[in-house]
Amino acid sequence: MPVRQLPEQIVNRIAAGEVVERPASAVKELVENAIDAGASRIDIFTEGGGRRRIAITDDGGGMTQGDLALAVERHATSKLDDEDLLRIRTLGFRGEALPSIGGVARLAITTRHASEPHAWALHVDAGVKSAIAPAALAKGTRVEVSDLFHATPARLKFLKTDRTEAEAIREVVRRLAMARPDIAFSLAGEERAPVTWAAALPGAPGRLTRLGDILGSDFRASAIEVRAEREGVSVEGFAAAPSLTRANALGQYLFVNGRPVRDKLILGAVRAAYADYLPRDRHPVVALFVTLDSQEVDANVHPAKTEVRFRNAGLVRALIVHALKEGLAREGRRTAANTDGAAIMAFRRGDLPRGGWDWRSSPQAPAASTAFSSAAAPTYAAPGFAEAAQAAFDTGAPSADIRANDSPAGDLLDRPLGAARAQIHETYIVAQTRDGLVVVDQHAAHERIVYERLKDSLARNGVQRQLLLIPDIVEMDEATVEKLVARACELEQYGLVIESFGPGAVAVRETPSLLGKANAAALLRDLAEHMAEWDEALPLERRLMHVAATMACHGSVRAGRILKPEEMNALLREMEATPNSGQCNHGRPTYVELKLADIEKLFGRR
Repeated sequence: MPVRQLPEQIVNRIAAGEVVERPASAVKELVENAIDAGASRIDIFTEGGGRRRIAITDDGGGMTQGDLALAVERHATSKLDDEDLLRIRTLGFRGEALPSIGGVARLAITTRHASEPHAWALHVDAGVKSAIAPAALAKGTRVEVSDLFHATPARLKFLKTDRTEAEAIREVVRRLAMARPDIAFSLAGEERAPVTWAAALPGAPGRLTRLGDILGSDFRASAIEVRAEREGVSVEGFAAAPSLTRANALGQYLFVNGRPVRDKLILGAVRAAYADYLPRDRHPVVALFVTLDSQEVDANVHPAKTEVRFRNAGLVRALIVHALKEGLAREGRRTAANTDGAAIMAFRRGDLPRGGWDWRSSPQAPAASTAFSSAAAPTYAAPGFAEAAQAAFDTGAPSADIRANDSPAGDLLDRPLGAARAQIHETYIVAQTRDGLVVVDQHAAHERIVYERLKDSLARNGVQRQLLLIPDIVEMDEATVEKLVARACELEQYGLVIESFGPGAVAVRETPSLLGKANAAALLRDLAEHMAEWDEALPLERRLMHVAATMACHGSVRAGRILKPEEMNALLREMEATPNSGQCNHGRPTYVELKLADIEKLFGRR
């Protein structure tokens, strides 16, 4: 078959297959054009998930008659000052969007430039252009796309339902609205209720307002501002506290020079920054904005401009990790309990028998202890406690009660975690603050303390080790023994010295001093389970942190251990002095804080 030049219409349809994959792709290209035109308000309307109609109106600069004629030609653009593709300062620059859309749909453009006496209109139907005619429009540009892919009906088979396509359009507009909080957006259509995002003030407060409007009030309440800059590259934005997580990484947004992109770079950087705070199956919510010289990033690596390539990707990744870690360390004690009222919401109003419930007549009623004998016994459960929540209070005699002692010193009440008052279920410490109470999970709290000590000790002069008089011999299967022995050098950096003891056993000769008398068998089995998930791409630093986290869990105060009052207060003071003490290294909160005002609301006192 001889080589031949393809007709222009076929070329446009081929380009449309790359640029316009679905209705959301057309919306993205047209909204980006409106942003580049300097619009301060953009209105989007769709029908049939965008396949029947897309209408986008902006109040930007508009086009002259001559510009409109060229705009629907292939590779015609106003976005490049010269031929230097290394200096891309706009969202669109390829000059393919309008001719590609016009090649597979019916395209109508009405635009007015400030220098023109009236607007001009142009129609394109499956690549066939009409003559330019006068039209009526006050300002800016209105673009309508109807019967998308009618010129290539095979593409219609690959589209999803109208609702799914409408959701894809919504996600595209959300990302562009997050990137430009200074622009007002409205999105309407038959598949959804209209939504409007007003233009926000400049700076970080305005950006947080827009992010809160899009990502929800829970993100706004838990957002931590992050910022870092080095060598002409700046990273800023907001990251949710570890209390707000998702089951996947779809809540992580990256913007490079104002361009929404999807990049694996952010996934690895965010995972590394949050590694000390979250369980392995949870993902944080972040919105990060990277700004750098246009010559340091290549936006011309994907037809849809959804990916970029950095000249110094290592620097960008390091800045993202540093910015997130610094912000999280600064807000280290924020938990789900004291940021979004989750603890208060657990106490739901429940149905009570008429006349109330006499707890003393219940077969599960505990015998009153001498420490509580002077208190008046309640005759019914206070409204606001669900049955499940009330059952948690059927604890029998308290395991520790400090109220018999003198009232706590005033200086302790003014501390962030207050003064210890009781221990319940040999697991939870109840502390009193000046304006509320705090419930601490003693194991989770001490786990974080031991973990931070291990990290600090390693960073300064290595982990101090204790030599076992008689080595512990731990029997395991041969495959597990091989994995552990292969990582012996990494374990030794944290003070755990092991060696092979035959085909199915490991000898533990030294353990970290911080762990005290550790259960070597349980510790090694947990380490082996974690190592099974490692791969060679996982940095050594992260492997060591996994080892430290596992050791910290085994070296912590266990649930079920009765603590003396002075031990409880000492644990609270250590928590206050320990960074990131709001969560254990598995991502669970270490304490719950209830303000007195919230407690009074539960009991109808407010």
